[in-house]
Amino acid sequence: MKIGVVIINWNGLNLLKSHLKTVIDYSENCTIYVIDNFSSDQSISYIEENYRDVKVISLDKNYGFAEGYNLGLKEVKEEYICILNNDIQVSKDWLKPIRQKLHKDPESIIQPIIRDINNTNYFEYAGAAGGFIDKYGYPFCRGRIFNTIEKDKNQYVDSEIFWASGACMVLSKDTFNKIGGFDEKFYAHMEEIDMCWRGFNLGYKCFLVSESKVFHVGAATIKRNSNKTYLNYRNSLIMLTKNLPIETLIITIFFRLILDMISSFRMLLSGNFSHFISIYKAHVDYFIMLKSLLRSRDNSHKNANYFKINSIVINYFLLGKKKFFQL
Repeated sequence: MKIGVVIINWNGLNLLKSHLKTVIDYSENCTIYVIDNFSSDQSISYIEENYRDVKVISLDKNYGFAEGYNLGLKEVKEEYICILNNDIQVSKDWLKPIRQKLHKDPESIIQPIIRDINNTNYFEYAGAAGGFIDKYGYPFCRGRIFNTIEKDKNQYVDSEIFWASGACMVLSKDTFNKIGGFDEKFYAHMEEIDMCWRGFNLGYKCFLVSESKVFHVGAATIKRNSNKTYLNYRNSLIMLTKNLPIETLIITIFFRLILDMISSFRMLLSGNFSHFISIYKAHVDYFIMLKSLLRSRDNSHKNANYFKINSIVINYFLLGKKKFFQL
């Protein structure tokens, strides 16, 4: 089974210098691709001078994560693809257990364990040991709830999950295309959750393969700033509007907006004024988009059992359940 390992890049020269060689060395029977989002640094020349076997797909502008992958993957020939961040360090034989799982479940979406490259015994924020959402669309992971990160003690093993991290996921190109790829409205952030949710509604499954481990720098492409907060809140509302069962759409969005307001005042009280403003900017832009979102919404069957728990906010902040196994 040959896999196309596809890395999206924008001005990531330093990350390519740090991690590309390991991807090449440890990804047996793979073709390595780099989709370049019109970098202004020396990313392309560095690859061409040092790794001639790596295939560069050059785009004519920065399309972001979602559209960048949708465009670039059209040029990938392999039956299976690995969507991989340029700030991921892979480990030896990391694809072997993933291949074994794909032989059993060829239409599934696979995620490895994602650990923190700077604190290697701990999970990393963006994916950890596989993702879930609550009723109101707030994401969390086995091994990471909000900013509480667990130490990896092998407590989370192979299991079905709700979403696989866009930092590292493996699936067939056919599955990617049948689900519809990434939603380009997202630009970046939460597009993988939306894709997995659409896949869930179509009957596709996501799995953690815990024998496979990779290490993530985290927030290297989108820094933890107010723009990330904006994308987080806006895209989450878009995702809910697209994927919720129609009979629960209005009431769920209503309560989600209330929870967002509470979150915004927490940020204000913490002195994070720019993040406070970003939440309301996200809400304004969401309502500007709402008419077109509803018009383009696919009203075919939506599974009502998409959420792990009713509210991760209540469990975490009021009930003190900081770790996944406590839920």
